[in-house]
Amino acid sequence: MRFAGVANAFNLIDGYNGLSGMVAVIILGGLAYVADQVGDRSIMIAAYATAGAILGFLVWNYPRGLIFLGDGGAYLIGFLVADLSVLLVARNPQVSPWFPLLLSFYPIFETLFTIFRRVIIDKTHPGLPDAAHLHQLIYRRLVRWAVMDECPKKKIRRNSMTSPYLWVMASFAVVPATLFWRSTGLLQLIALGFALFYVFAYWKIYLNRVPRFLVIKEKSKKKAVRMKKS
Repeated sequence: MRFAGVANAFNLIDGYNGLSGMVAVIILGGLAYVADQVGDRSIMIAAYATAGAILGFLVWNYPRGLIFLGDGGAYLIGFLVADLSVLLVARNPQVSPWFPLLLSFYPIFETLFTIFRRVIIDKTHPGLPDAAHLHQLIYRRLVRWAVMDECPKKKIRRNSMTSPYLWVMASFAVVPATLFWRSTGLLQLIALGFALFYVFAYWKIYLNRVPRFLVIKEKSKKKAVRMKKS
């Protein structure tokens, strides 16, 4: 059940170039670091090898989007992250079970929040697709363009500029998890704080009330010329 949940979570966030892949690399980096701290070289090597393979994929996926993970790739990455997480805790009792949970808390909480939103707020089936995930809101509300969306290059560029917002958000969970991997109580408090921050950020973006410095804008050439002439 744990493996299926994490695998599905990584597939759920696989919406834009480099999003799911780079989040996995960040998480695997945390796993490798703690595995090294407890002397579990097998898991450390496996985590680094998996991260290296994903980075090779990202060369073609980000930012140009020449290849994609697809369901098979996203599920595989989620399974490998879950597998290494469970093995690390099972083989090293000094590692808090909340450490791997907090590492993957962004994709996991995205999944749980999506189920809550669809069932409780939207009154629909949790399995029905929609366009209201956090990464989709960021795409529409924060990465704004005045250019025509019909231009393929502009669409790819806009797609790729969405992912770094979520890389940073994932790091808000991965960094403290890596620093406090022994302390279950502290990890639980950080998980609660991340959940509250996620809901707050989602609501602000949904209402289109975010600081201006977070919004990326680009004016079209035709509009810029008209503004100069006027």
